[in-house]
Formats: sequence, structure tokens, C-alpha cells
Amino acid sequence: MKKINLASLLLVLSVFGSAVYADVTLQSKEEVEGTWKLQSTKNSLTDKQAINREDTWVFKNGKVTILHIPREGTYYDQPPVDYVIEDGKLKTAIVGSNRFELYTVVEKDDNNMTLKGKYGGYYYFNKK
Repeated sequence: MKKINLASLLLVLSVFGSAVYADVTLQSKEEVEGTWKLQSTKNSLTDKQAINREDTWVFKNGKVTILHIPREGTYYDQPPVDYVIEDGKLKTAIVGSNRFELYTVVEKDDNNMTLKGKYGGYYYFNKK
């Protein structure tokens, strides 16, 4: 009986242990400033199918502008909106609203950044 309990405990620890990862905590706006090409998105980390994207996010002077957003066979640019770093996360205003989108930075280096939206979607960027 002790072997079964021990095996069950190890199984539970291995399942939950593999799902843990450390998010990147942002300290300032300068860490995301620049032009980032959104390569793809996924609905979840385990989603097999990535959705290719064409838009570019430009972070400059406390504003983010999303350019080249495909819509019905054409493209449009979103007007600039404010962004802030709050509790180590990226918070961007929603156009025409007083609400914000909240993103956790999952990975970031000089050339790549992965954001996780508050509803679980993942955004994969390359720096231009």
C-alpha cells in the first residue's frame, strides 16, 4: 500500500511540476520599447496549431500602435493607446474604452518576446 501511495504522490508532483514556469517581471516601459512583429498566436500553450499573424506593435513614449492589422481583405492601423507596466505586467488601453488589456511576459530577450493575455492566449513576437 505504501508503494502505491508513493507512486501516486510522485505522479501528482510530476504533473504539477511540469506546468510551473516563471514569468518575466517587467521593471520599466523601456524593456518593451521598439517595434515588434507579431509572428503568431496560440489559444493555449499546448495548442498544436499556431495562427500566423501580420501585424506589428510599436511601443514608443508610453504609447503602443498596432500596424498592418488584416481585416476583410485589407489592412488598417490602430490609433496609438497608452501602455504602462504595472506589477511587472504589460497593461495596454483598449481603443475607445477606459478598460485595459493585461499581458504577462512569459519569455523575453533582445530579439524575441512571448506575451500571455489575461484569457490565456499566447502572442509570439520578433523584434524588428
